[in-house]
Amino acid sequence: MCSRLTYLGPNGTVVTGRSMDWMVPVDTNLWILPAGLPHTGAAKDNSFEWTSVYGSVIAAGYDAATTDGLNEAGLVANLLYLGTAHYGERDSSRPGLTVSAWAQYALDMFATVDEAVAVMSAEAFQIVAPNLPGGFEPSLHLSLSDASGDSAIFEHIEGRLVIHHSRDYQVMTNDPTFAEQRALVEQWKASGQNLPGSEDPADRFIRATHYLALVPPADDDVQPIADVLAIVRNVSVPFMVEPDPAHPNVAPTLWRTVADHRRRRYFFEGTNLPSIFWVDLDNVDLTVGAQTRRLVAENGPVRVGEVSAEFEDADVFVFMPEA
Repeated sequence: MCSRLTYLGPNGTVVTGRSMDWMVPVDTNLWILPAGLPHTGAAKDNSFEWTSVYGSVIAAGYDAATTDGLNEAGLVANLLYLGTAHYGERDSSRPGLTVSAWAQYALDMFATVDEAVAVMSAEAFQIVAPNLPGGFEPSLHLSLSDASGDSAIFEHIEGRLVIHHSRDYQVMTNDPTFAEQRALVEQWKASGQNLPGSEDPADRFIRATHYLALVPPADDDVQPIADVLAIVRNVSVPFMVEPDPAHPNVAPTLWRTVADHRRRRYFFEGTNLPSIFWVDLDNVDLTVGAQTRRLVAENGPVRVGEVSAEFEDADVFVFMPEA
């Protein structure tokens, strides 16, 4: 499930793209969430609480989980599947934060990856797991990238938070863990073998790394978006692949997003419609007290172009609670 990559171009151009691959439809909608929103971590006991510092445009699965998004400071969060993730046994003396709100917390509170790593490494909360529709395990890891091109990968391995922090960490897929994926890339480079072509997460990681290194430098508002989207499409999984519930790390691609960190534009492409549309954050009100707004995305009509005016007022959704 899912692939993510970050392009670092000249003159401060940074573009992050990802695919959303899953076994069943996620009914994704886009939301405009202004600053100043109070949130709860939706834990059964001792739920973590915060109030958003930054506004964001996000993709929400089931209108109950933030899976992806871009905030007004140019920070991007991407939530991807990691079957080996384990958040540890619940310790109710620690505030709990549902994994369905993990990406939103980062978008709400941080302008840079450095800030996020400094705060989240202190583990002021414990990630807790909800029940996903369809009975799937909520085993997830988180990537953050910012307008400077910095990146960090957050994974829970055997109950311990592991953070990989470097602007060199431009690619992420699923299992195995991020450290093992990087090792596999180096083994492939040394092997002299042809570029692997399967839908397996390790093969997607290698392909994305390879093609990202070949992207010609560009700093305009069109070419980097097209280049990143082309790579994300290359590592997507077509619908003719039959989903296997025992292997949710290989599932059909439902949609793709691309975020231009510097220009603050968030692009969405569904795979069930000939649509590609985007939100320019300069066109939306993210100030404290502004209205939360929603746009039907995955199950919406065909859309092309900038769509900020098409969002409709809506009450903010509630995060999927701890099981």
